[in-house]
Amino acid sequence: MKGTKKLVIVESPTKAKTIGGYLGADYEVIASVGHVRDLAEPSELPAELKKGPFGKFAVDVDNDFAPYYVVNDNKKKTVSELKRALKEADELWLATDEDREGEAIAWHLLEVLKPKVPVRRMVFHEITKEAIEQAKQNTRDLDIALVDAQETRRILDRLYGYDISPVLWRKVAPKLSAGRVQSAATRLVVDRERERQAFTPAEYWDLVATFVPAPDAPDATAFAAKLVRLDEQRIATGGDFGDDGALTPRAAKAGVIGLGRERAERLAALLADGAGAEVVSVETKPHTRRPAAPFTTSTLQQEASRKLRYSSRQTMSFAQSLYENGYITYMRTDSPTLSRQAVQAARSQAAELYGAQTLPDKPRVYTGKAKGAQEAHEAIRPAGDTFQRPSALRGKLSQGEFALYELIWKRTVASQMADAKGSTDTVTLAARVSEADRAAPTAAEFTASGTVITFPGFLLAYEEGKDEKRGGDGDQNVSLPQLGSGQRLGIDGPEAKGHETSPPPRYTEASLTKRLEELGIGRPSTYAAIISTIMDRGYVAKKGQALVPSWIAFSVVRLLEEHFSALVDYDFTAEMENDLDRIAAGDAERGKWLGEFYFGTDAHPGLRGVVDNLGEIDARAINTIRIDDSISLRNGKYGPYLEVYDEKSEVDEDGTLKPRSVNIPDGMAPDELTAARAHELADAEPAEDRVVGLHPGTGKRIVAKNGRFGPYVTELPDEGEELPKGQKPRTASLFKSMDPATIELDQAVALLDLPRVVGVDPEANVEITAQNGRYGPYLKKGAETRSLPGEDAIFSIDLAGAQELFAQPKYGARKAASALKEFDADPVSGKPVRVRDGRFGPYVTDGETNATIPRGDDVEGITFERAVELLAIKRAKGPAKKKAPARKAPAKKSAAKQTPAKKSSAKSSAAKRSSAAAGGKPAVDPARSAAAKKAAATRAANAAAKRAAEAQPPA
Repeated sequence: MKGTKKLVIVESPTKAKTIGGYLGADYEVIASVGHVRDLAEPSELPAELKKGPFGKFAVDVDNDFAPYYVVNDNKKKTVSELKRALKEADELWLATDEDREGEAIAWHLLEVLKPKVPVRRMVFHEITKEAIEQAKQNTRDLDIALVDAQETRRILDRLYGYDISPVLWRKVAPKLSAGRVQSAATRLVVDRERERQAFTPAEYWDLVATFVPAPDAPDATAFAAKLVRLDEQRIATGGDFGDDGALTPRAAKAGVIGLGRERAERLAALLADGAGAEVVSVETKPHTRRPAAPFTTSTLQQEASRKLRYSSRQTMSFAQSLYENGYITYMRTDSPTLSRQAVQAARSQAAELYGAQTLPDKPRVYTGKAKGAQEAHEAIRPAGDTFQRPSALRGKLSQGEFALYELIWKRTVASQMADAKGSTDTVTLAARVSEADRAAPTAAEFTASGTVITFPGFLLAYEEGKDEKRGGDGDQNVSLPQLGSGQRLGIDGPEAKGHETSPPPRYTEASLTKRLEELGIGRPSTYAAIISTIMDRGYVAKKGQALVPSWIAFSVVRLLEEHFSALVDYDFTAEMENDLDRIAAGDAERGKWLGEFYFGTDAHPGLRGVVDNLGEIDARAINTIRIDDSISLRNGKYGPYLEVYDEKSEVDEDGTLKPRSVNIPDGMAPDELTAARAHELADAEPAEDRVVGLHPGTGKRIVAKNGRFGPYVTELPDEGEELPKGQKPRTASLFKSMDPATIELDQAVALLDLPRVVGVDPEANVEITAQNGRYGPYLKKGAETRSLPGEDAIFSIDLAGAQELFAQPKYGARKAASALKEFDADPVSGKPVRVRDGRFGPYVTDGETNATIPRGDDVEGITFERAVELLAIKRAKGPAKKKAPARKAPAKKSAAKQTPAKKSSAKSSAAKRSSAAAGGKPAVDPARSAAAKKAAATRAANAAAKRAAEAQPPA
């Protein structure tokens, strides 16, 4: 209705800006910046709920799995702004994305805002003027089935993670996590590494020669051909061997023979000794290649990884930016279908650019093949009824966005073009040689193939990339001359070539995404998040493009396989995804399904049944990976190490052999730690500590050692000397530039005498010291610190240099002035966004909020949209919570599924006492226990020491 003021809410500021340009003055578009509500953390629940049914998960499992939602702290201001805007509006339009997550965001907004005006749901899969106009005319109601599916996913992940992760903390390492989908993905990567560890290479040989037609032949072009048969028995290639190094049963049954080095070289010598060959046959077959389907989320991530070297996270970040700015259609989809308008646009551009002959008679129609596919969206393609050419956008897009748009444009146009056509010629050649150990001459058969493309078709626009393949010896495509059956050829330069089979290739982000899709694990909106999560958790790291599991991942997967086998089963995980699809379609009921998952059925014990009946878990066994009888790898508190039993091991008083601990090099992949390499590392470890000399001040022996945490020097007590209780010998880690085998006495003494006094600050009359710390070398002056440029500066910096560093801001004027990247203003804070290199790695900042860049992200690939997303995630988490010394009165929060009420300002006397303690004021309560008195005294003494002020300890 004209003149009616409408409030439109979307997720992102960029999307709001783009849509706002297509809507009239009657529409006010505001961004919620993602979700405004989420499940509460159990630790943050009001006191009255912590002991109730919500206490464990913030989900009442006994009351139809009712969730307890709260407005995120960083979204309270946004919610207030939305409520203010809603008061001035006559209608509320919810224009979040049309997938499950977008529907859930819209539902949460309704629950929080509680509008009293009409509500419309507006959906679209591209942001163009035409699409927005059409969406305005076709609004709908909220799809509660989609909301239920997303709520179920969120609750399911909370139940799974909060029940299983604590088991990992107790039995493997703290701060680990398990997840319904991330654990299955981690298992895939670990299983592939196990295959590589068990792999036995096989050696095989082949023979290649150049064949030359006679000089008077119509076409005397020489060409290369490869030996394929001897006496009609096929020669084995890489694909004929199994992972055990032997011929596969199928190859053995077919009579395939392996060619060894000795015979291959003998045959090459015989062929070079004047042997000739004859053309047995020349076959010509038609060659046809069809274009690939338009992009889905999965295939876009795969192809961007292959061709652009983008991570899944980078791809989705660029794609989201392109979508929100109106350049491509919605980027989360598993449908390769194109609309009629898109088909026409692609065909028109193909005809215009490459000629009408490159078009097939009828438009191509593509359907999805993925397990559990949802045909809810169109394929990812350029937006609009007429596609913008990449050349027209070169100055408007960032380099990363442009490369991805060009990829999408090429793939879309090529998908509607004609097949590439040509012919493949295969020539078979025969030669005979006499081997000394054989009565009859040996018949050697060679082949060569060559493909000629006569009509390129879609190849004019685009050619799909390929993943690494096993077992092949490379595609042989030879330029062949005109040959006739029976024609004689000369043989030139026969060469025997040795090969070795390769282990199964590690997953890349592209191939892992493809495998997850094949198994039906995850959905378009989750692939990038799955890979990012397992990398951020430290389960997987990238080595080039390959995904390599950590040793911790081996322990986690082993524990899950042995004690939660059904929950990491690939089919079970895929079936859960299918069930969530059924809930989204309205064919299954959320509460009933969650009940079956958690409490179990006749066919499955349920999550609770599994956790309640875990039994005893041997943490040592879970964290031990056997290498051979004398060496095992152990996941310890500070990382992996080798546990070695050999003649160098010490013996306990009771005669028990104590294993030695041996470091393993950083970055060594699990499949590289073979038994031979493990013994090499164990043998290289020094059997005895090296005595460096006597400390000139104390007269004690200084020895250099290799420890589990790196090389170090230590003072040895004199014979018979007993150190006071609680006192340990002085110890110092070596600098990275030092070697325990060559460190000299003066260096060792200097390390043991750290911290080094640089001098006394003349103004503050306080000593300045230089030392090494957890985060590197630094200076200290009272409570102030400054980082040093390197370890060597600990001994080289003088008082003037130290004063200069303290005169600079905390992290140095140099860093403050040099950002790695600079962007526009953040939509929330309104301040410029920058990427900086900080003390603990690169991070994004707007001057108010700092967000660490995850390990899976490439700093060079960080876009403005990704930077804003990281800042939003950081704000959603809120500031790091400090442990309060005493409990405060609980703040009141809303009931389940309601917007939280305002927190009470009343504070109990206990809270006031805790506040006083937090401020450092010692307060003595006669009723306190002896332990509490001691703790209060310790806190007060520490605070006094830090301030270098006089203080009286509590009585």
